[in-house]
This record gives sequence, structure tokens and C-alpha cells, in this order.
Amino acid sequence: MAETTLPADPLDLFAAWFADAAGLAALPEPNAMVLATASAEASPSIRTVLLKGYGQDGFRFFTNLTSRKARDLAANPRAALVFPWHSMHRQVIVDGPVAELPREEVAAYFRTRPYGSRLGAWASEHQSAVIEGREGLERRWAELARRWPDPATRPDAPQAGEEGDDTVPLPDFWGGFRLVPESIEFWQGRPNRLHDRLRYRCVPPGTPGRDAVWRVERLSP
Repeated sequence: MAETTLPADPLDLFAAWFADAAGLAALPEPNAMVLATASAEASPSIRTVLLKGYGQDGFRFFTNLTSRKARDLAANPRAALVFPWHSMHRQVIVDGPVAELPREEVAAYFRTRPYGSRLGAWASEHQSAVIEGREGLERRWAELARRWPDPATRPDAPQAGEEGDDTVPLPDFWGGFRLVPESIEFWQGRPNRLHDRLRYRCVPPGTPGRDAVWRVERLSP
């Protein structure tokens, strides 16, 4: 990668790389990203989540609000993301502050989830908590399925994502977050481990969307 060929906006480069990843059969889930958070006591934790949209307002993902990641973000609202596109010899690292998404946006996304996944959100009400066994989890899912029957069994029922598809309501304990990037690093593998590492840094940090001014820096591999 050469600095002179980079777009001024890092999201334009991310979109191009994401399209490359999405077109690669060896990457069945190109939107899988590693999310790193830290508690108020600076205890770190990481997990893989799915990117569910990105744009000038940031990178969006959804989760249970009782989960460890949500508790971390409530106490320490900053995070980092890694897109590990190993088969392309690429990765993208994003970090910045995190804000909770509006409930109407969360509800709109929740309606697009498969019926079983919506029940699963209810069945795992206390995500990350210790449970006695899988049997209780599956029993809870079956109870919820009886409470809210699968709309596919009704020929006139709306499909997932359609207006009126509130068969399974949005849980109060389920929501989403948006990470607003203050830096985005693009890592491209090169021979002899002389990798390209080009980082866009927002100047000053916290400037939103198209108003952001990005400085490109080359990092030592």
C-alpha cells in the first residue's frame, strides 16, 4: 500500500476491503469481528461478534445488555475491533468511544432476526451468567416457543423483518452499540514480515462523520 493511493476517508478503504472479504469463499463470515472491552477496573475481555452495519456514524453491533461486554461498556465506554481476514493477509483495527443505539433502531434490527434467534435472545436472558446445564436453556426456549408460536405456521403472518412482525417482542435487556472510530489501522501482509501498516487517525479525536479530518500515519511492522 502506498500513502499516495489511499482515499481521504478511511471508510471508503474499509468498504473496498470489506467487499473483497465478502467475495472470498474462504471467509464465510466476513462481518465477524473481535471486540475488546475493559471493565472499570481495567480488566480486559474479548469475544467475536458480528458487524451489523457501518457508516459515518460508526460500526454497529447488537447484544444482550446484561452481558459482560455490555457491562464493560457501561462502565468504560471505549472499545476496539479487529477484522481478522487471515486468508487475505489483511486485518483492520478500529478503536474509539462507544454509544448505545436508540431503541427504535434496535427494534427494527431485532425484527429481521430469524424466529429462533429471537427466542434465543429471550432464553438467554442473563448472558455470561453461570447456568446449571444445557437442558434448562433448551427447556426455556421450548416454553417461549409455546408462548410465541412460529409465525411460519400461519399463512397470513408477516415474514421476518416485515412491518407487523412482532411475534417475538424486543426484550428490555437486549440492545445495540455503535463504535465511533477515532483510529482505523489497515494491515496488509507483505514478504519477510515487512508488512504495510497504515493508520488513519481522527484529528481532533471525536469529530463526527464527514466533518472528521483524518491523518494517515505509517507504522513500523
